[in-house]
Amino acid sequence: MIGDAPRGRTMTAATLTISSRNYSSWSLRGWLICRMAGLDFQTEVLSGTDATSRAELLHLSPSFLVPRLRHGDVVVWDTLAIAEYLAETFPAAGFLPGNAAERAHCRSISGEMHSGFVNLRSALPMNLRAFHPDFRVFNGAKADIERIVTIFDDCLDRYDGPYLFGARPCLADAMYAPVCTRFRTYDVALPPRAAAYRDTILHWPLMVEWAEAAADEPDEIEELEMEF
Repeated sequence: MIGDAPRGRTMTAATLTISSRNYSSWSLRGWLICRMAGLDFQTEVLSGTDATSRAELLHLSPSFLVPRLRHGDVVVWDTLAIAEYLAETFPAAGFLPGNAAERAHCRSISGEMHSGFVNLRSALPMNLRAFHPDFRVFNGAKADIERIVTIFDDCLDRYDGPYLFGARPCLADAMYAPVCTRFRTYDVALPPRAAAYRDTILHWPLMVEWAEAAADEPDEIEELEMEF
């Protein structure tokens, strides 16, 4: 997959290393961020038989080493580090909000997703090809879902939608996009406004492109069935 390069910039070779498109929420976030920044890049997918990839997918790795971006001589891993690097490198792409207060708000809720919601992550792992109607969500994950709905409502109230910070998607939307897929996979009941935002994200052309690629991905990670 090749992202669109910003006009007028020197082309620098870039590769984004990801793991599973179907299961890896961090890979999805990194890919969205690169595409939104307008980076011209190739996507390298680790095999499901690779030990590092399998550990990451099964939540066993102590450090997420994917997504990993190589841009010329620069190597960046960790999703937020990739985002900050690209925001500095391609400021004209504008995938962070326009003023300082909004950028601070965007970084705050993005950081909250980056480091929090552990119960939701473990109880509702990302699986784009699955659908579990009437899935029973336990109390720990319910608290995470309630907080996420509060974040959605607050942003949509402040910035008038349809995305979290207004008319166009930004870093925060990339960070919360995998959660929207979880809400669909596990049939999570949402208030109308949060449900509308979920659907906006699921129909975002970049998300449709990712989901189509995930549908064609070989299912090599059988152990993930233990998560359900």
